[in-house]
Amino acid sequence: MKVALIGASGFVGSHFLTEALERGHHVTAIVRHPEGVKVKHENLTVKKGDAYNEEELTALLPGHDAVLNTFNSGWTNPNIYDDFLKGSKSIQQATKNAGVKRLLVVGGAGSLEIAPGVQLVDTPQFPAEYKQGALAARDYLNILRKEEELEWTFLSPAILMHPGITDGRTGKYRIGTDQPVFNYAKESKISVEDLAIAFMDELENKKFIRKRFTVAY
Repeated sequence: MKVALIGASGFVGSHFLTEALERGHHVTAIVRHPEGVKVKHENLTVKKGDAYNEEELTALLPGHDAVLNTFNSGWTNPNIYDDFLKGSKSIQQATKNAGVKRLLVVGGAGSLEIAPGVQLVDTPQFPAEYKQGALAARDYLNILRKEEELEWTFLSPAILMHPGITDGRTGKYRIGTDQPVFNYAKESKISVEDLAIAFMDELENKKFIRKRFTVAY
């Protein structure tokens, strides 16, 4: 496929880029700073683009089979809530403007239910430093759920998904929908490499059209 990957130089996006290229997809990496994309590949085109600039994105997206959104407005950004929603809505609208039907978004785990009617982000134990970003991802999921034109998919990672998880690319994961997936030790975790596998599997197999899903070991 020919896909546009927004946020390709970030922690998540860079691993998604590697996985997409290894599968033979043609990737247009859209980033604010093209020099941040260190990968060189015959199927890779790097374009400068700003997630907040709907008009700019609209010009870059036509002709792609799907838009892959790994945008993150920055965990240390004091305006993370507003900026995340602004960028996410800009990407969503630009995708429609460009005539691309498929939009895949990687969001957060905060909107997963850990008890009936209780989402992780609303619990007292949720880390304060991640709360505004998690609330923004939760609220954006609710916006996406009203989207009827695009064939969207929203992937929530496991509760634990960070550089300290060193399982690497195992190719193994289990799938859930609105509740976290836990292992025998009652942990919900996955490596970024296996998250990338799950994301690209969904791109190719289209099992969660207009739905959210989650993955973990």
